[in-house]
Amino acid sequence: MSANPIPAKPPLIWANALMFAVTFAAAAVLVPWYGLKYGFTGADWAVFAFFLIANGMAITAGYHRLWAHRTYDAHLVLRIFYLIFGTMALQNSAFIWCSGHRSHHLYVDDVDRDPYSARRGFWFSHIGWMLREYPSGKPDFTNIPDLKKDRLLDFQHRHYVALAVGLNFGLPILAGVIFHDLWGMLILAGVLRLVWSHHVTFFINSLAHMWGTRPYTEDNTARDNPALAVVTYGEGYHNFHHIFAHDYRNGVRWWQWDPTKWLIAGLEPVGLTRRLKRTPWFQVERALLAMQFKRAERRLADLTSPGHSHIEQLRARVAHEYEAFLAAIADWARVKEQWLEEKRRAVIEHWQQSELQGKLREIERALSRQRRRMRVLHAQLA
Repeated sequence: MSANPIPAKPPLIWANALMFAVTFAAAAVLVPWYGLKYGFTGADWAVFAFFLIANGMAITAGYHRLWAHRTYDAHLVLRIFYLIFGTMALQNSAFIWCSGHRSHHLYVDDVDRDPYSARRGFWFSHIGWMLREYPSGKPDFTNIPDLKKDRLLDFQHRHYVALAVGLNFGLPILAGVIFHDLWGMLILAGVLRLVWSHHVTFFINSLAHMWGTRPYTEDNTARDNPALAVVTYGEGYHNFHHIFAHDYRNGVRWWQWDPTKWLIAGLEPVGLTRRLKRTPWFQVERALLAMQFKRAERRLADLTSPGHSHIEQLRARVAHEYEAFLAAIADWARVKEQWLEEKRRAVIEHWQQSELQGKLREIERALSRQRRRMRVLHAQLA
């Protein structure tokens, strides 16, 4: 019997393959050659930085957190800004980008249905999925009915190629004319900016599913990585994002580097953003503690000498903490239900509302203290 034939690879998407190859080669050759021969001006670098940040923020704050996940509402002026620089980022129309991203969250890690499943390897999840006509990458606009009603997004989708070409050449050329350095601006603010912007974004699909920690969930490959967050405008806190996708923040702690959340929150007082969605802190703490208990149980299962008194004491402490954890969850649910019921009935007095909210905050503080105790237990288990 003959061996099973190797399945044929899907056809190449030549437009994508040539675009990625030509821009990468141009950046690798032209940037050092022009820089050494003629040098780049301060204006070249300034415009490069502005376009790079504008492209990045348009993708993270616009395509991703506004349109793909609807984590907040944005003023028309801000949406136009996102559309201009999101189109310039050359990552397809918002329709196609958001449709693919919603499929990614729905089928994360499924090798047949996740458009850029990390389980198919770094190359595939980083860029390979865009080079061939894989069935998983075919746009399915049935998952974006809300976006299809947006006239701005519809206009961008229908005229995407013309807009993308015009912006990627037009804006660097305009800057070159203004600052009297056409070629330097085209090479730096045009080519290098595009290549850097592409691969930084692609790191979220690849490295952010392979390199980092999983403090909130192990149900998928998404990782939190502070180093990636620095170059991806806060998107590196990917484990948090995959469990709390409808939070406008990825770096939920105030000190975590997430300039996208700072932009969104900073524009709220001036009316450019509103209805920012935040995950209740109790749910964040609950996810963190649930992962701590799961890992503690695994470590206890790996420990030898089950009759050893020290190990049995640790096992008892973990069991006690877990009972307290379940009790806190039940208390929080009970108080929250009471607060919502009183609010629905419109009979809640101000002092009652404050009292119930105070109880909820106290439960959250108790979970924070318990998480610190669990960290000590983890150290002892190690």
